[in-house]
Amino acid sequence: MTEKLVIRNIGLVLSGALEAPILDADTIVAIDGRIIEFGKLKNCDTDDATTTIDAHGVTVAPGLIDSHVHPVAGDWTPRQNQTGWIDSSMHGGVTTMISAGEVHYPGRAKDPEGVVALAITAQRAFSAFPVGGVKVHGGAPILEQGMEEEHFRRMAEQGVKLLGEIGLGSVKAGDEAKIMVDWARKYGIQSTIHTGGPSIPGSGLIDKDVVLEAGADIIGHINGGHTSLPHDQIRCLCEECEAGIEIVHNGNENSALYAMRIARELGQTERVILGTDGPAGSGVQPLGILRMVAMLSSLGDVPAEIAFCFATGNTARMRELDCGLIEAGRAADFVFLDKAQHSPARDILESVRFGDIPGVGMVIIDGKIASGRSRNTPPAENIPEQI
Repeated sequence: MTEKLVIRNIGLVLSGALEAPILDADTIVAIDGRIIEFGKLKNCDTDDATTTIDAHGVTVAPGLIDSHVHPVAGDWTPRQNQTGWIDSSMHGGVTTMISAGEVHYPGRAKDPEGVVALAITAQRAFSAFPVGGVKVHGGAPILEQGMEEEHFRRMAEQGVKLLGEIGLGSVKAGDEAKIMVDWARKYGIQSTIHTGGPSIPGSGLIDKDVVLEAGADIIGHINGGHTSLPHDQIRCLCEECEAGIEIVHNGNENSALYAMRIARELGQTERVILGTDGPAGSGVQPLGILRMVAMLSSLGDVPAEIAFCFATGNTARMRELDCGLIEAGRAADFVFLDKAQHSPARDILESVRFGDIPGVGMVIIDGKIASGRSRNTPPAENIPEQI
């Protein structure tokens, strides 16, 4: 049976695209989990809907993407001995997560065959089990010495598409990492490199020279995870390569703002993507992406609709995902947002520019309702309703 979702009476549609962050639309239609059309109600085919949502004038944005997480097994993290952290993040508007390595796996294998086996296992498990509906792109091997090109070929053949954070394993030198990054790229595997001071026992400082020599696709937590590089090195990284500029919640906020400003100065804000780097020593952050959006907008003097692009369309394009943008053919992943109750702002965009976290009223993943009013955000002034 065809499942048709109609969302009507939307007050504001955020597209996730920097080139046109606000759409002239009040209606979105999706069929079988894919966006079919959007625009004004009178111009959309809303007949025969199996699910209809009255947005009651709230904002609809693409589901948020967390570009940097460290999952292990299902919704459990041994780092904090906590369950439910992914589901809680969904209540913060996150519908997609990208693994930067299952580094906290108890007894994590460090021999090449074990690395390959764990990567394939994690990729299979998270593909088969979307926690709370959240699409976790898992299976990101931590690079270890002794790995050869054949290991990367085998992983790619089995669906592995990501490398874990380079520098968390025994491969730390730039020239050694470069060889493996090139092998990964040859087989369509995207790479991320740790940046800054050590985050866990066994990791170490990764400075600009190592990052540039390794040539990874994403500069992982350019603002540190947790300890940041000095600002002159952050500027150098932004200027001397074209890699993604990943800013995370668990990093240095001063450096986060600095990196974003350099990207704007270079006219390259499309490189800015957001993550949490959780679970980590500072815990898990269900509202981490929303907090980053509000922080970058309010303290970084960025329009809120642009800051939301950092957490949606920018990441989707850089990570080659089928979500993150309100476009025909994209996954029907949406977060319904409104200004928090009693916010002094006039609307949601003004409230985010003021620094307030918006309230989440509903989350939809692949065209299906994943949650109603969030249990974690402040209560939204208005909430959508299934009718």
